[in-house]
Amino acid sequence: MKIMVVGGGGREHAIIKKLKENPQAEEIFALPGNGGIAADATCVQIGAKDIEGMVAFAVENKIDLAVVAPDDPLVLGAVDALREAGIKTFGPDKKAAIIEGSKAFAKELMKKYHIPTAAYETFDDMESALAYVRSCKLPTVIKADGLALGKGVVIAESREAAEEAVRAAMEDKVFGSSGDKIVIEEFLTGPEVSVLSFTDGKTIVPMVSSMDHKRALDGDKGPNTGGMGTIAPNPYYTEEIAGECMEKIFRPTIEAMNREGRSFSGCLYFGLMLTEEGPKVIEYNCRFGDPETQVVLPLLESDLLTIMLAIYEGRLADVEVKFKDECAACVVMASDGYPKKYESGFEITLPAEKNICVAGAKLQDGRLVTSGGRVLGVVETAPTLAQALTKAYETVEKVHFANAFYRRDIGQRALRAERK
Repeated sequence: MKIMVVGGGGREHAIIKKLKENPQAEEIFALPGNGGIAADATCVQIGAKDIEGMVAFAVENKIDLAVVAPDDPLVLGAVDALREAGIKTFGPDKKAAIIEGSKAFAKELMKKYHIPTAAYETFDDMESALAYVRSCKLPTVIKADGLALGKGVVIAESREAAEEAVRAAMEDKVFGSSGDKIVIEEFLTGPEVSVLSFTDGKTIVPMVSSMDHKRALDGDKGPNTGGMGTIAPNPYYTEEIAGECMEKIFRPTIEAMNREGRSFSGCLYFGLMLTEEGPKVIEYNCRFGDPETQVVLPLLESDLLTIMLAIYEGRLADVEVKFKDECAACVVMASDGYPKKYESGFEITLPAEKNICVAGAKLQDGRLVTSGGRVLGVVETAPTLAQALTKAYETVEKVHFANAFYRRDIGQRALRAERK
């Protein structure tokens, strides 16, 4: 089979590594891929948002399965265009991808179908939004309605910070048109859990849970990033909570989307907060999360290609989806200064035979050099979380590039939870 994976980050590298395990995956193309992915797939310089280009490539190369991984092309309708051209494609169509493409839509869906989430208000007028934050309960959460590279969320501890966030989104347009409308919601507290799920719009199968580490610095300090590391499974996510989530959140979401004429097929990501009142949805993503995918897929015992084809054909119920009874840890190595200003172009040396998912790197004169903020994720699995973390940090010591930085406390909160 010829497979095409759209995207060029660590998530796409993890997906490609897993797809390669199936001997039927004879040839894998990455659009555009990156310098590290080039070791596992043929990289084609077609951008993830170049829908016309990806469709032409898929048709010309007789692609048997396309996997659209990032949010932008999904929200723009890449799956619709590929399927119209006769290409089997894994991922939600444009109508379903709105569950991530518009936070206002997602909140209204949850309110309409009684899916537990934070209380909220939606604004498309800045003065009304400013008036609201001058009297709302603090802290408060301000979210740009549209896609913002994972950076469109501000937790405001003060009135001044809340006003600044509203003005930045709606007046200064720091998120472009994504901030024309904003959602302001109550601040929830409790352990956060990420749950990716396979679904064909009828059956939903949650994957192993995970815990992301968003802040740049140890001790959950510093600015929010795209994720500095992950562990799986998440110790806070018990079997009892999983059952409650299936009953009150997962199935109701799939049914709600069906009722709205927006049947969801692909990977649906649930960002959850385990509050004192029970689990609540913080956000939905219409695709595999990054870096969560880097710890979840190595624990998948079943074949990913078989699952993806079953989802496309609407027969997920017929396929076994099984996960190993192990733990996984991912430590992200980034460029110093990320997520703000950082330098690139430094040569990377990697240890052989290690599971490393490359994100921000390119090939230059045959050498792998840094080209982004999050450069790579070092992934290890083991029978226990402590062992997986030890192995991951031992591998980190064998990866070298100038200006590298990483958190040294990935998984520590999870280890403390395990000991309770």
